[in-house]
Amino acid sequence: MTMPRALRDRRGMTLTELLVALVLTGLILAPAFTFMRQQSDAYAMGASRMMLTQNHRFALSTLERDLRTAGSGIPLPGVQPPLVYAGPSVVAFNADYATRDPADPFAVYVDTASIPEEVDALVPARRITIPGTTFGYPDTTYRSGSGNSPSETIIFYFTADASTPRTDDFVLMRQVNDRPAAVVARNVLRTGTTPFFEYQELVTPATGASYISSLDPTLLPLAHSAKLHGIPAQGDSLPASRIDQIRAIRVSFTVTSGQTNARQQSRAVSRLFRLPNAGMAEMQTCGEVPQAGSGPVVVNSGPAGGPPQVTVTWTPSVDETSGEHDVLRYVVWRKPAAAAEWGDPLGSVSAGSAGYTYTDVTVQRATSYTYGVAAQDCTPALSGIAGSPVVTTPP
Repeated sequence: MTMPRALRDRRGMTLTELLVALVLTGLILAPAFTFMRQQSDAYAMGASRMMLTQNHRFALSTLERDLRTAGSGIPLPGVQPPLVYAGPSVVAFNADYATRDPADPFAVYVDTASIPEEVDALVPARRITIPGTTFGYPDTTYRSGSGNSPSETIIFYFTADASTPRTDDFVLMRQVNDRPAAVVARNVLRTGTTPFFEYQELVTPATGASYISSLDPTLLPLAHSAKLHGIPAQGDSLPASRIDQIRAIRVSFTVTSGQTNARQQSRAVSRLFRLPNAGMAEMQTCGEVPQAGSGPVVVNSGPAGGPPQVTVTWTPSVDETSGEHDVLRYVVWRKPAAAAEWGDPLGSVSAGSAGYTYTDVTVQRATSYTYGVAAQDCTPALSGIAGSPVVTTPP
């Protein structure tokens, strides 16, 4: 059978022709693949750079937003310290940062979803150890009138990041009071030997004007060990009160893109944050310090067979009924009869009555006490404490 001519002319490619075709195809596709790989690398590099930028910007903006509020909204200037702890890797401070009450004009932010443990001051029953330290805080209760202070404790600290294989990787944490800490930034390195936190302090020489100077890092850490801020009788005086002279904090660190290969990118950042509320002078808006009323009188009382109680009475201050008319409340103290210091206030009573009574139901049997009462104006400034005679509860 004879095949048609068209079928006899259909011949395949030779091996030489196939090799030439493959070479030509490779020459054409190689630049395309190289271009695509370069674009992929450039995209990955750009994404890495963006992540690095966002990481350091978020860390700095969070630090700036919070550190600048240190000392704000403290209801009793001269009592609750603005700065609690200052170390090379941790800083702790008090501020009325958040409130749950939309009508509160003093807090920096309103967060109705927050819980009371996040928006009020720590009390001794919830005493914490500042992370990364052995310093415990607080050792007293800070009050606003008859209630707890609304200024919470905020802590920033750098700690080793155990979630990465690097031994020099740190994570920046933020903690409020005794609540669980939250991560602010990861992939953080120390910038050489520079501490994460450095401080600038107010220096007041014996002669000449005061000036701001870098705090010697060998003096760190500094802690507010006195119970009450601004009261020398409570131990808050130099050199123990040096932390109260801090006026600015410099934060320095290096952020990385997180890789451990040649593609890793890093950027060293450093920013100085001033503390506008630290060292702020107490506003004397109510004139002179108020005068105390008459010395309190104490009387044992209580139902027969029931627990003992002591009733304290006193008359109004001169500055409430005449004079400057600026007394807002009376603060009550109690101490064991043999004690030298008054310690923390027991409670307070609002002004505006012809006479005042405070009943203490927390006394123990067969125990001797002394009570004290001081008037407080809207500065707020306290008069001297007028003490009572010793009273002994029945056995």
